[in-house]
Amino acid sequence: MTRSRTAVLTTIAVLGAVPVASGLAGILRGPAGAPGGAPTSASVDSEYRFVNVFWAAAGVILWWSLRQPDERARVTRLMLELAAVGGLPRVISWMKVGAPHPVFRATIVLEFVVVPAVLVWHSRAVPVRR
Repeated sequence: MTRSRTAVLTTIAVLGAVPVASGLAGILRGPAGAPGGAPTSASVDSEYRFVNVFWAAAGVILWWSLRQPDERARVTRLMLELAAVGGLPRVISWMKVGAPHPVFRATIVLEFVVVPAVLVWHSRAVPVRR
């Protein structure tokens, strides 16, 4: 395995920990536990916890895809693409509601800069097997 391939797979494994950890925290603590969060309506709390199941699952799927990186390269790329696109609703929220907590501003950078860079790196280092 080349150094670049090992490095990108390690990077993706670490990136996968972010949605797993924050998704589980979101499920268990609710919106009040988020950076800058506060108690909210029961409906928003319910939706927040529900959506975090999918966020946590995204990290698990990334980890799963790394068990057979060549065969599951498309899955890895799809998950990274979805994470990158996830930055768009954050920008919409910023424009409509106002600036989020600095942690979430940093996530916009992660989604628009870091994740696409890792996506390109992955596409060069890990071929798609049919």
